[in-house]
Amino acid sequence: MAMSTHPLGRHTMKNQLIRMSLFTMMMISLAILVAPGSPSRVHVQEAEAPATQTFTLDPVHCMAIFRVQHMGAGQFYGRFNEVAGSFQFDADSEAGPSFDVTIATESVDSAHEGLDRTLKSPNFFNAKEYPSLTFKSTSATKTKDSPETWDVTGDLTMHGVSRTITVPMTMTGMADKGRGIKCGFEGVFEVNRSDYGMMFGVNNGSLGDQVRVIISLEGDLDTEG
Repeated sequence: MAMSTHPLGRHTMKNQLIRMSLFTMMMISLAILVAPGSPSRVHVQEAEAPATQTFTLDPVHCMAIFRVQHMGAGQFYGRFNEVAGSFQFDADSEAGPSFDVTIATESVDSAHEGLDRTLKSPNFFNAKEYPSLTFKSTSATKTKDSPETWDVTGDLTMHGVSRTITVPMTMTGMADKGRGIKCGFEGVFEVNRSDYGMMFGVNNGSLGDQVRVIISLEGDLDTEG
């Protein structure tokens, strides 16, 4: 039987060929999308990977407090009023947080002007020659005691001396209460003044060598960049 040359027959056959071509293209595209190692699949995995978040320290809600024994008797407290820097943290990662903190030694505050001048002098922090003390972390290991605590190792530079220390840092919270995402950490640790060249009162025991430090940090999520 001869093929129909009627216009309607040719139109029907053309539509069938178009549908078959579209179906073939769809199947090829689907095969490419689900193929292992395909570029599209790799791209999706990269997009879903959690990104480390950077938090800029809020200077109003950060504090560094220190305590040292005076004359073998009471415990004397002081603080630093200017704490700046940032930290990086990804709550979904096992890597832990990293910190870059700078404290202005000129901001030392004992609630007594005369004592403040002494603490800023060369006998102690020597604020004129060493205007800041810094802590820059190099690693963090989650502790077994708490899922929110990491042993953070890094370099503490004070009075012109750098030493590696480990500070247990606990995440105290992360929330958005209408002013953007905020995250907090707190750490308590001890250092010896003599390790940093601050020997005043150490040999005669008038002022303790070991200093306890409490550092409380609150950061705002950096949404730029």
